[in-house]
Amino acid sequence: MMKPAAREGESPEITGTVEVGKDQEEYVVRQVRKSMNHASLSVTLAVLLFLAYRFVIYPAFLSPLSRIPAAHWSAPFSRLWILWIRFTHRENRTLHSAHHRLGPVVRVGPSELSINDLDSVRTVYQGGFEKPVWYSVFDNYGAPCMFSARRAAEHSARKRLISHVYSKSYIQSSPAASAQSRSIIYDRFLPILEASTAETQAPHGVDVYSVFMAATMDFIAGYIFGLQNGTDFLSDKAYREHFLELYKARNDYGYYDQELPQLTKICRKLGIPLCPKWADEANKELGEWCQRLCEKMQRFLDSEEQLDRNSLDQPIVWNALVGGLQTEKAKNGRGSVLYPTALSNFKLSVASELFDHVLAGQETAGLTLTYLCWRLSQSLDLQEQLRAELLSLSPNMRLAEDGASAMPDAKQLDSLPLLHAVLTETLRLHAPIPGPQPRQTPESGCRIGPYAVPGGVRVAALAHTLHQMKLMIAAIYSNYTSHIVDDEGMENQSDGYTGRPENERLFLRFQKAV
Repeated sequence: MMKPAAREGESPEITGTVEVGKDQEEYVVRQVRKSMNHASLSVTLAVLLFLAYRFVIYPAFLSPLSRIPAAHWSAPFSRLWILWIRFTHRENRTLHSAHHRLGPVVRVGPSELSINDLDSVRTVYQGGFEKPVWYSVFDNYGAPCMFSARRAAEHSARKRLISHVYSKSYIQSSPAASAQSRSIIYDRFLPILEASTAETQAPHGVDVYSVFMAATMDFIAGYIFGLQNGTDFLSDKAYREHFLELYKARNDYGYYDQELPQLTKICRKLGIPLCPKWADEANKELGEWCQRLCEKMQRFLDSEEQLDRNSLDQPIVWNALVGGLQTEKAKNGRGSVLYPTALSNFKLSVASELFDHVLAGQETAGLTLTYLCWRLSQSLDLQEQLRAELLSLSPNMRLAEDGASAMPDAKQLDSLPLLHAVLTETLRLHAPIPGPQPRQTPESGCRIGPYAVPGGVRVAALAHTLHQMKLMIAAIYSNYTSHIVDDEGMENQSDGYTGRPENERLFLRFQKAV
């Protein structure tokens, strides 16, 4: 049969070829799309399988940590549970409960453990374990101090510079320390208690939380910088209260920098700070305050002759730290384990170290004294027994009629059994720093209790479940009896890294002891 004649300009063969080509092209496109869908599905499935293995199967069933009981069902898979517990200030009591239920080693995150038995504590804290990034928040002025030095060798080297001046034997035999203590107790501290016994003041009492924070700051700053160049918080109540407000801001907003450091840095750069701006400003003001103390100290040394070692203006810790760093630099230079962190920026390194000392020394001792006097104020019988023991010393700290003051023999004071028992029981009941002190397992891994633990795991002891100021206690209870006026909030000790009374105040009334 003949094909119809083609119209002018038409070609049936070419037309047919084009139609067939379109079908083939659509077919190829459909096949390519189908293959792409299959590939995409395969990739998606592979990613899901990898994520399931990485974040569910491995941590829950195959990780060496999978044998360790978890404090929460989600702990093997995510840090969200423990981060929320820390954010809501419930870590200590939550982990204490977990250990009670599950044993001495507990898993609290995918790569994080909590421990509370002595053998494991020795392994972690005496085994040269290095510190995780959690400690970097204590790099004052961007410079590490002994507490924040993450490498074990660097921490040990920094500790060797100053540990001898903080030893009990050194302090007990130091004429300068004794002179500083006598001046602070008799010229600053006891006059405040004496004034509070007046008829017009007695009903109101005195806020001993604030007074103890002031006294302990004056003690530690005097020991570091010498009495003249330290602080006088006991006399300057207005600045003391301002300082305590600044410090409260520092304490309450360290969470983000410690637990979420990278996210916190990114948010700051983007202008979306997770910490309130005023908290950062409080930290800045505190840092500038300590730098002024250091600058004042240096000006004093530049303008004065060498002080006699018996002088109450002798800067004991300053001399040990600065002298030690200078010796280390001259001896080892760039080969020192402290290079470059301490030796490359000498001024900031000294300021960072001493900033940590004044803040930590003030808070721990101040909190302990507050809780000790609160407990003693609930028992006049115990106060009488303690006073009898204190007055058995010769000389003792009982105020003389002519105003003469005496300092007891330090070793005799330290050996009093009831005084020691009262202090240690206070530390047991109200640890000033109950929070965990994290370390990081070595790269090669280790054994903690019966468990093999890989490297890079964050591990910390719940310190307050394991379990020193005597001079101030002796000064108080050799001369006065204490009575509670307002102790609201004292029963509720904060559940955080430090343990402060809920309202951060305690009003006691003092009476002269007969």
